[in-house]
Amino acid sequence: MSELVILSPTAAYQYLRDHPETSVLIDIRSSMEYLFVGHPKGAVHIAWIDEPDWTINPDFCQEVRRTVESRCQQVDPMDAAILLCCRSGKRTLDAGAALVEAGQHKVMHIDEGFEGERDDNHHRSTLGGWRFHGLPWEQC
Repeated sequence: MSELVILSPTAAYQYLRDHPETSVLIDIRSSMEYLFVGHPKGAVHIAWIDEPDWTINPDFCQEVRRTVESRCQQVDPMDAAILLCCRSGKRTLDAGAALVEAGQHKVMHIDEGFEGERDDNHHRSTLGGWRFHGLPWEQC
């Protein structure tokens, strides 16, 4: 499958439930988003872009690989399914492309992200996203 696959939040949740030993959910948002806005239960946080300078994490692919190696020991790390989540499903496209370019075979982008797009009142989690669909999440 060496391409980025798009999944809805509910399909991603079901995939993780169906393949717990060979898949990992990576939340790529900033540390502040992950901690204070909340995150999907069971997600591992590896920021794609983070404060203070908001540049791309140069170690992102290596950090994902180490996480996959430790969590998905029953499969070749290059064949484990990596599901990526961000705020609205945009940053995961770039992060996913980087992982595919680094040789990962199963990279999945969660469309809508954790909070979804903003509505007419500039609020999130009202039109889509992991939380909108009532999927398990937590926050600090």
